[in-house]
Amino acid sequence: MLRLYNTLSRKKEEFVPLNEGKVGMYVCGPTVNGIPHLGHAMSQVSFDLIRRYLIFSGFDVKFVSNITDIDDKIIAGANKAGLSIGEFSEKNEAGHKNEYAKLNVMSPDVQPKATEYVSEMIELIKKLEEKGFSYLIEDDGVYFDTAKFEGYGKLSGQNLEMLEIGKRKKLTDEKRNDGDFVLWKLAKEGEPFWESPWGKGRPGWHIECSAMTEKVLGLPFDIHGGGGDLIFPHHEDEIAQSEAGYGKVMCNYWMHNGMITVEGKKMGKSLGNFRNIEDLKFPSMAIRYFVVSNHYRRPLDFSETALTDAKNSYERLKRLVLGLEDDGKINEEYLKRFREEMDDDFNCPRAMAVLWDLVRDEKALGKVETIKKIDEVFGLDLFEREEVDVPEEVQKLARKREEARKGKNWKKADEIRDLILEMGFVLKDVENGVVVERK
Repeated sequence: MLRLYNTLSRKKEEFVPLNEGKVGMYVCGPTVNGIPHLGHAMSQVSFDLIRRYLIFSGFDVKFVSNITDIDDKIIAGANKAGLSIGEFSEKNEAGHKNEYAKLNVMSPDVQPKATEYVSEMIELIKKLEEKGFSYLIEDDGVYFDTAKFEGYGKLSGQNLEMLEIGKRKKLTDEKRNDGDFVLWKLAKEGEPFWESPWGKGRPGWHIECSAMTEKVLGLPFDIHGGGGDLIFPHHEDEIAQSEAGYGKVMCNYWMHNGMITVEGKKMGKSLGNFRNIEDLKFPSMAIRYFVVSNHYRRPLDFSETALTDAKNSYERLKRLVLGLEDDGKINEEYLKRFREEMDDDFNCPRAMAVLWDLVRDEKALGKVETIKKIDEVFGLDLFEREEVDVPEEVQKLARKREEARKGKNWKKADEIRDLILEMGFVLKDVENGVVVERK
């Protein structure tokens, strides 16, 4: 029985999908105003793993994750780069997709772009207007009246009297309530716009996900995911818009991944500790292992030391796995243990411990096929051998070393190993032989 932590109820709940055997899942994707950073990697890998385990558990998953391709930062970035908004966002979108692919993140089944659903956003705002949940501020935009929505704050635990205003910019003094948020921004001179009943403008950020989820998944759907920083105001506002406008519950389970810290401090450009994925001099699978080894709800503290340790652990694990012999069997005991840990709110650290126990268990049968099943979830490509162009001379030396070892001529074997090392290669002794790798 799968149990997951629901941010809405603040407790673990048994997962019961709306339609037996099927899961509708939406995860907030990136705003493509720049290249992807470690926070993106954390969220993308965490929810990729959750998606993979749902599939592993037999569910038919429809996974939707959006692209926000219009907002203030995108407009500013495009102007600075001398590009059109479309060119700027498409360039960054390609960068995101490239990095996610390296991290072995599965592509969404549907990936809606905000600019493709503006008409649906306008229709939702019209519904909110008809029901009395919105108001217009001249020369500014259309706002959601949070005081009119009785359930506002139920996701984040905030209330209108003690609202965490610091997380929402106060754009105007004419708002009815400090917590009110923009649904439609009226365009300023030179800004991109769409025609609307309220004048030329563009949608607010929060309205995008509400309109796209209703169109692509329908309401309610099963799981809505995103980073913990989105709980308020973004997801709180999504709930208010969707439930007020469509008159339906938005979704049943809200899931949020922990945030990235850097050596114990919050990651941020202003703090000078911002880390883009492409700047990290580590293999993508080492970064994935780093994230997968952490519980998705916990903060993940980045440091060069921590990532180096993850890289070394991943390489050792892969080396051990590639040295195993396949007996064609499945080890049901270990697979059961793996499922039990993952069924407990996707407890990856404990599930990873099960994998390591299996690899180290000298008496266990069915190692290879069982690890293949587990890696369907972890997505670590443990059985992918890297193509290494090994010179014939090195291969001959490796064979001579094997002969020396079989003859128990350890001194000669060590001398050959050192010679191979000088040539830029290392020998990894595994269960059924030796693997030659670049140093």
